Amino acid sequence: MAGSSHGHGHTPAAWTGVIIAFIGFCVTSVFTVMANPAGFWVGIALTLSGAVVGGIMRNMGLGQPRENHLSPRPAAVTGGAVTEAREPVASES
Repeated sequence: MAGSSHGHGHTPAAWTGVIIAFIGFCVTSVFTVMANPAGFWVGIALTLSGAVVGGIMRNMGLGQPRENHLSPRPAAVTGGAVTEAREPVASES
C-alpha cells in the first residue's frame, strides 16, 4: 500500500485516520439530531482522534515517506524546457 503510485493517501495511516474520523462524524451527526450534547462532544472527540491516530501511525512508518510530502517549487514550462517561476518585474518609467 505505501508503495502505490502517486502517494495520494493510500497508506494504512491515512485509511485508519479517515475511517475513525468518519465514524466520529457519524456519531456526532446522530447525537446532533437527538439533541444530546454529551454524545455530540464524544463524537467530536472521536473525530479529532482520527487525526491523532493517523499522525501516530505515520510517525511509526505506516504513512507516506517524508520525501513524498515535500512539493517542488513551482516551475513554468516554456518551449518544452522547465524553468523556475519568477515574479513579474515592474517596468521602470
